[in-house]
Amino acid sequence: MAKPRDYKREYRVSQSSTKAKKDRAARNKARRKAIKEGRAKKGDGKDIHHKDHNPRNNSKKNTRSVSRKSNRSDGGKRGNRAGKSRGGRRSK
Repeated sequence: MAKPRDYKREYRVSQSSTKAKKDRAARNKARRKAIKEGRAKKGDGKDIHHKDHNPRNNSKKNTRSVSRKSNRSDGGKRGNRAGKSRGGRRSK
């Protein structure tokens, strides 16, 4: 049986840092702005995607409304396995 998730530790280790809090606030602000502009609706199942992956850059050119599935799956475009399946740049 799998060990239950330790949410208190998870928050303490990664989500409580100043940077994480500011990034989360910026993502929430982008969502509120999109709702106000009519680009998103409450409960629509969409996420506000930041094209440059910087949650603090909430300019209209940098954000778009996309499905949760497409926004939360990076398709191998980021991280330490980026591009390996397609013959892209490899890390040393």
